[in-house]
Amino acid sequence: MKKKQVLFVCVHNIARSQMAEAFLKSLAGDRFDVKSAGLEPGDLNPLVVAAMAEVGIDIANKKSKSVFDLYKKGEQFDYVITVCDEASAERCPVFPGAFKTIHWSFTDPSRLEGSPEDKMKMVRRIRDRIKSRIEEWLKTGP
Repeated sequence: MKKKQVLFVCVHNIARSQMAEAFLKSLAGDRFDVKSAGLEPGDLNPLVVAAMAEVGIDIANKKSKSVFDLYKKGEQFDYVITVCDEASAERCPVFPGAFKTIHWSFTDPSRLEGSPEDKMKMVRRIRDRIKSRIEEWLKTGP
């Protein structure tokens, strides 16, 4: 059986989409080929890297990718899942040619305020919400 192609997209591809890609690969990599990308690639958020390491997933060497590069290559996806928060929804890219586009809103870790400990607690909550949402999606649908 051919694996379904999934693309997770957010603005920078440095946090939410990277976590979502890693979780789907971990939970159902035998069923899906998974990628992530963003409008404005940057450096991975170190708090996100640390939070993922806490659950045994190493994304430290992952590179941020441009959604435009994937489009120019002519890549096709069965599912494009945007993970921008509502405040950034208008900037969240649309990927043409997707069989199905889904939007899941998650807080942007780069916009968190507070002490380093407070930010880390919030990143953990975002991480856990992303994992739960993927688990729910796997049970109900693709």
